[in-house]
Order: sequence, then C-alpha cells, then structure tokens
Amino acid sequence: MAAPSPAPHPEFDAIVVGHGLSGLVAAAELVDAGKRVAVIDQESDANLGGQAWWSFGGLFNVDSPEQRRLGVHDSLELAREDWLGSAGFDRDEDEWGRRWAEAYLQFAAGEQRAWLHEKGVRFFPIVGWAERGGGMAIAHGNSVPRFHITWGTGPALVAPFEAKVRAGEAAGLVALRPRHRVDELIVEDGAVVGVRGAVLAPDDGSRGEASNRDATGEFELRAPAVVVASGGIGGNHELVRAAWPERLGAPPATMLSGVPEYVDGRGLGIAEASGARLVNGDRMWHYTEGIENFDPVWPMHGIRILPGPSSMWFDATGRRLPPPLFPGFDTLGTLEHLARTGHDHSWFVLTQRIIEKEFALSGSEQNPDLTNKDIMLLAQRVRAGATAPVEAFKQQGADFIVADTLPELLDGMRRLSPDGLLDTANVERELVARDREVAHEYSKDLQLTALRGARNYVGDKLLRVAPPHRILDPKAGPLIAVKLHILTRKSLGGIQTDLSSRALGADGTPVPGLYAVGEAAGFGGGGVHGYRSLEGTFLGGCLFTGRAAGRAIAGLATQ
Repeated sequence: MAAPSPAPHPEFDAIVVGHGLSGLVAAAELVDAGKRVAVIDQESDANLGGQAWWSFGGLFNVDSPEQRRLGVHDSLELAREDWLGSAGFDRDEDEWGRRWAEAYLQFAAGEQRAWLHEKGVRFFPIVGWAERGGGMAIAHGNSVPRFHITWGTGPALVAPFEAKVRAGEAAGLVALRPRHRVDELIVEDGAVVGVRGAVLAPDDGSRGEASNRDATGEFELRAPAVVVASGGIGGNHELVRAAWPERLGAPPATMLSGVPEYVDGRGLGIAEASGARLVNGDRMWHYTEGIENFDPVWPMHGIRILPGPSSMWFDATGRRLPPPLFPGFDTLGTLEHLARTGHDHSWFVLTQRIIEKEFALSGSEQNPDLTNKDIMLLAQRVRAGATAPVEAFKQQGADFIVADTLPELLDGMRRLSPDGLLDTANVERELVARDREVAHEYSKDLQLTALRGARNYVGDKLLRVAPPHRILDPKAGPLIAVKLHILTRKSLGGIQTDLSSRALGADGTPVPGLYAVGEAAGFGGGGVHGYRSLEGTFLGGCLFTGRAAGRAIAGLATQ
C-alpha cells in the first residue's frame, strides 16, 4: 500500500484575517522579518486601514515630551493607578487582561512614542484631557491629560504600516486579498492550519459604504499561523443588544452606529467554533454624545461630539445629569445613568461661545485641518467662530436647535421630543439657577468648579474650555440645544490571548496556530480595559497586540 502523499508546503508563513490597523501592524512586522503573508478581508482595498482610518488618531502616551512641555507631570505609577481604578478587574477571566494592561502601560510609557516616531508619526503639541473621571483620586479617569492626537489623525497612523505591507506586496512577500470572506478556520489535529471562505463579487463603493455579499466562488489558504484581526460587534446592533449587560440598564431601542456595517462580529464566532475562548462579552464602550450624520457614509452613521465641560446636560425628561456626569468625564457612568431612565436620548444646552471653543467632532473626516496637516486651517481653532465641520452640523444637522431666546429654544426642543416628555420648566429653572452661580468665584455647582479647574491646564484654556459665563447672556448667544443619541463603538471583551497574542482555549492553553489582535482580542487578553477605557487606548491596543503577534509568529517561523 502506497504511503499517503505529504501535505503540500504552505504558501504563506501566516494569514492575517482583517486589514484594519492591528492586522496591518502584524503583517508589517512579518514583512520586516522576511516572512510571507496573506492579508485577507471581506471588504475592498478601498477600506484598507479599517476603523483606524476614520479615527481621530488619539493615543495614550505617558510622560511624553508633549506633556512635559505643557507642564503636565505624569508617570508610569500614576498611569497604572488610573488604569486599575478604571478597569475594576474583578473576574477570574481578567488574569490575562491584567497582564496585558501592565505590558501596555510599560509600552505607552516607554517604547511606543519612539517606535512610532521612527516610522514618521508625529503628534499635535496640545495634549487632550479625555475621560476626566468620577471625582476621586483612585477611581475611574485620567488624573492628567494623556490624549495625544496624531498629526494627520487616523490616516497618518495607518500610513506607515500600509506602506510597509504594500512594499512587501511589491517584493512578493505579501498577498493582499480583498473581497475574501472567511467562513471557517481549518483545524487539523487540534491546530489551526488555514482558512476557507467565499470570494465576494467586486464592489466599487467608497470607503466605509455598505458592500454586497454576493459570493462568486470559494477559496482556501493554508499557513502555520492565522491571525484573527476582524474587529468587534459595533456595527451589528442585534449583537450589541444581545451582549448588553443588566448593569447598564435596558438595551436602547434605537442607536446610531459609530463604525461601518462591516464591524459585524463574524470573526469572533468563527474563532470560538475553532476552539478559542471568548470572554467579557458583556463589557462594551458606547458613547452618549452621538448625533446623526447629515451626510452619512454607512447605515445609521453617527458622529460623536467631543465636548468640553461647559454644556449643561439634561436627560430626555429635562432633569440635569448629576455630578460627576459632566461632558467628557465618565462615558460609561453617563451611559448607565441615561439607560436607566428608559430613554434613548439626552440634551446638551449651550451657547455660541461654548460651541466655538468646546465642540470638536470625532473622526478624521471631521477634522480636515489636523488630517490634512493644514496649518492655516488649524488656526481657525483659536479664532472666533466654530470650526467648519461643527458649523455645518449646527446648520444642517437634524439634532441641532439654534435660537435667540430661551422660549424659542425650548419650543424647538419640544418639537424633537415625544409628546409631553420634556419638562421645559425644569430646564429653564436649572439654567437660571446655574447662571446665578457664575456671578461669583465661589459656587456649590460642581460643574462650574470643574470647568474653572480645567482652565488651569493651558491646553484646555487655549483650545477646549470657554471662560465661565451665563448661558442666558444674549452676548454669548445664540442659544443652542443638541439632541444626543447613544452611539455604538467598541467591544471591550473578545478572544482571550497570552502576551504573544496566541489565542487561548477553554483550558487556558494556546490553540496551536491561532492568534488574535486588536478589538477581536479585547485589545489584549480578552479585555485589557476591564470595564472602562481611558481613551487613546483602542488604537494603542491595536498597535501593541498586532506587533506582539507579528513578532511572535516571526520567531516561531524560524524554529
């Protein structure tokens, strides 16, 4: 009897499933090591870079030159205290998340900035102060500003890794396979050895647009290592609601999407079917400051307002949100509070003076000055008037009401509210009472105390926090109200991984041949953030996990 034919030698050293930032970083590391890589994705080549391309480009750096130039005193120890106070690790499943958190903090305080600088990445000199926290030193939040905006935003962060992968393609090391949808991981003798799926019909839609799912054929690729870089569930509202935890109240009946439709969670189920362990699926990160995009790219496309701390925040019934739930302070605390009201929207009330100083919009396309590195356009941020994208939303956005008088503003808010829901008399009472507190330097209103404190930081005083003033002062007008919606964004749980990004099985041992990176891995370990993020750590987690996977696979391939 003839001996069986030996298995064909794999064409690739690794297959990367997903061409977002984490997948590109893993592939770039493999190219640097001279390895052969297939990078496959169900979307077209126009979507290379995934969600990161659309991002503001914010990164969590610790004790950076940018911070020190602004007089910000940061340290690894302070960052660790902030991280642990925010994460609230409390499960057996958090063991690897804790390890990833410590490793990432070391990276953010050490090599991250220099590694990116060598690749040509630069940062805007004003460091932002995101997630200011819950009001106590050891609780959730950033004690100091740490949100470093990439000069060029998300596209500039993607660029060096895309360039490396495309250079690898030109050198014959990389096969880019867009419109290839993975439906199955090939498992033989307990090891993942490749992928199978469908070749999808070409689609000439623009970046981010929903694409067809018409299968025109099948494919199979084999390699000793497969990297799942397929993202989370934010574009699939059915999965978001199914994973919604009781601690956050009832799942919203309506939500906007802060990510394209292709962020569908398919890769997580496929990895689990092949032996990977999914953990912390009930941990998620969604925003409460979403507004409908008047020029949408994907279905239910929402944009997040990045607010300064001065706008007054009311729930759908007209009750002011309690401290410390001020704009920009506690994302999930605010989400939990609003979800428990039973309503899916809330309100900002502010002035023209506030919108000019404090409103920014998340995303590369909403910040053309930073994205295009346009110094002349950037100067608009310190001049009178809102930025052009903010002004466009104010004029064309369905969620914006602009009025010269308070009665006109309240009438507009009523028109956008369900009948009888909004107590406009209480909104007026709160505005009048808050304005009385502005008349002197002392106040029992903690929001006024917080914004005065924020102006002690030169970056906030220059670009992000308006001088305290009466909201009903006609000189500060017109008055503005913004209807805010819940906006889906990130999964904080995912495939559990070790520090080499190897996917772990139910017994805690690595699944041979399988790796996971980025959001699919909970940004490390199946949940590096625990319950809460400090912001700037989603892109950072993609960088760090992708790098770990690429380097680990490159080392294995030489054995």
